[in-house]
Amino acid sequence: MDRDSDRIIRENLLKLLRGGQAHMDLAEAVRDFPVAHINDIFPNGSYTPWHLLEHIRITQWDILDFIKNPDYEYMDWPKDYWPPRNKKASESQWKETISKYEKDRKFLEKIVTDAKTDLYAKINWGEGQTILREILLVSDHTAYHVGEFAIMRQTMNTWPKGRK
Repeated sequence: MDRDSDRIIRENLLKLLRGGQAHMDLAEAVRDFPVAHINDIFPNGSYTPWHLLEHIRITQWDILDFIKNPDYEYMDWPKDYWPPRNKKASESQWKETISKYEKDRKFLEKIVTDAKTDLYAKINWGEGQTILREILLVSDHTAYHVGEFAIMRQTMNTWPKGRK
């Protein structure tokens, strides 16, 4: 692959990881969320806003771990990818979930921007997956659930008044 093509794919992967192109990013989705409602189950739902954010974070962390850890161990789906249904978060846990998500996303960005990273090589301990595939997967998963989170806010009436 020539340098221009490599640069273009890496730039576009970064845009996907950061979100905000065709949809809002996670930072916008959670901005000004009323802490009093982080543990409320949304209408006709079975989990809370914090559960959903924690699911996004856990899944991203798992994909990052898979990319970088030769001793990676598969987690049990779906049990290990969601917090227990009865678990409630404190305000500090809410902030910690967002902070850990951002930290891990930045680590994924470093992997993408590192010219030594072969995006197309199979991950040795995987089953044919490439780093490119994993970056696309985490971006797609996050985008899906950020959209869900935005709709959840709408049904819970937790968007700030006057938000356009």
